[in-house]
Amino acid sequence: MTTLDTAPASVSTALLEDFSLEMTGKDVPALEEARATIPPGTRVHVTFLGNEDLPTRLAAARAVKRLGFVPVPHLSARRLASRADFERFLAGLRADGLCENVLAVGGDPASPEGPYEDSLSLIDSGLLRDHGVRHVGISGYPEGHPAIPGDVLWSVLRDKSAALAAQGLEGGVVTQFGFDVDPVLAWIERLRDEGIALPVRIGVPGPAGVRRLLGYAARFGVATSAGIARKYGLSLTNLMGTAGPDRFLHALAEGYDPARHGQVKIHFYTFGGLRATSEWVAGFRTARPA
Repeated sequence: MTTLDTAPASVSTALLEDFSLEMTGKDVPALEEARATIPPGTRVHVTFLGNEDLPTRLAAARAVKRLGFVPVPHLSARRLASRADFERFLAGLRADGLCENVLAVGGDPASPEGPYEDSLSLIDSGLLRDHGVRHVGISGYPEGHPAIPGDVLWSVLRDKSAALAAQGLEGGVVTQFGFDVDPVLAWIERLRDEGIALPVRIGVPGPAGVRRLLGYAARFGVATSAGIARKYGLSLTNLMGTAGPDRFLHALAEGYDPARHGQVKIHFYTFGGLRATSEWVAGFRTARPA
């Protein structure tokens, strides 16, 4: 297990006050197991994976609500085969009161499986508002995207922010995870300079095996130089070890300035499991400086 550092008050009272978690459609048993360590009302994201079907996704969102949390179903634009598929998913969410919050993403496929090329096309469709969606999360990439140029990422972020405002939808940005606080804070400062005032949830990996963390980092284009790894607490010579985001959150608390960065919270990617992440967060929030 990782060594748990004591948490500065600024982290526990502000950045971690309303954290969110992520699960897959097949993680319902894991969520039930972790329930006691997750604060009621926590936002729990349900991913939209290619190997899971509509009933699985809807059942997971229902379970999130049943267990006392706020479901945030993901909508993967390039995985939607048709407008009818999109409407069917939204209608299923609305029927069970699960559609208030969603996260719109482009999705992994290089080519769209249907009419939606990116998350902006989902927003522009008007179907979100028509089905009772009130809050739409969108993705942010502080370290860039391996397949999308930086200027395009910024242009699309501006367009999505404007589209949400035009449709009267609330929004927020959920970032890709990273191991280095400096580019994250610099990215948020530019976000504000670009006139985008949406709240930001900084993606943070929950405690997980070093080998697994490095594997996800390689997949998503996240920097893992020796210096960054050392600063985060990753051991490149002990891949069988486990690492948590203690140092990252301490550094974030030290660098975070509400006047410059605006509203910022934490979103945990549960690479090491829901229970491991929720227990880690509970311990970190209640630890006190010596």
